[in-house]
Amino acid sequence: MSDNYQPPKVWTWDKSGGGAFANINRPVSGATHEQELPVGKHPLQLYSLGTPNGQKVTIMLEELLAKGVSAAEYDAWLIRIGEGDQFSSGFVDVNPNSKIPALRDHSTTPPTRVFESGAILLYLAEKFGHFLPKDPAKRTETLNWLFWLQGAAPFLGGGFGHFYNYAPVKIEYAINRFTMEAKRQLDVLNKQLAKQTFVVGDEYTIADMAIWPWYGNVVLGNVYNAAEFLDADSYTHVQRWAKAIAERPAVKRGRMVNRTFGEPHEQLHERHDASDFDTQTEDKRNA
Repeated sequence: MSDNYQPPKVWTWDKSGGGAFANINRPVSGATHEQELPVGKHPLQLYSLGTPNGQKVTIMLEELLAKGVSAAEYDAWLIRIGEGDQFSSGFVDVNPNSKIPALRDHSTTPPTRVFESGAILLYLAEKFGHFLPKDPAKRTETLNWLFWLQGAAPFLGGGFGHFYNYAPVKIEYAINRFTMEAKRQLDVLNKQLAKQTFVVGDEYTIADMAIWPWYGNVVLGNVYNAAEFLDADSYTHVQRWAKAIAERPAVKRGRMVNRTFGEPHEQLHERHDASDFDTQTEDKRNA
């Protein structure tokens, strides 16, 4: 990129200019092809991919099941965003914004669509009565941090993660700008966690489930290969929190669902029953 670059008076779409994401980045919305979404046996139908945003919901569902909430059983269908599955007519019907995750709850008539990961967490917490405090002050504080994440994560992922790890051209200004913001956010979180076990006191909530897949994975070195670059070890309270949550059995299962990258034993492309985790482990053992 030239230092003398000047934006044109009217922007035009360069279809080849999106780097690794050129085939899915586009300035228009709506379906590109007709294809219905599959529907499994459970009322809750999740259409997703095991990115941090997708992990929020599968962790929540697995945590609910761990609490004995059998009505939280779900089918998780793989949406391969690199291949444009999110632009099918069926997916657009569930989420007109064409982003994962998207949920359809068939326990209602007509089925309820829920899109945006934070909205799905809130929907499930209210539906099943777990992981959202009943006390008005604690509930509000939980929502404060849920919405903090929803506003902050794009700076970490689409900002820092993209320009540091994915962009075809390393732009010093962009990396510096978003690294500074990512570190500021980690400092915010570190100071919050210095005072308590979880993000909202001593109670594990949807705020933790929303924040951990982004910031927990970053400081543990699971995404962007950036932990050293960000001096992640210096955020000691975030590290303590991230490691503790990573050891929760439901979090381990939730991270696997709809995952198509990483070690084979960490991937469960689709999930339709709790026994799928055992089958996946046995398949990898015999591979």
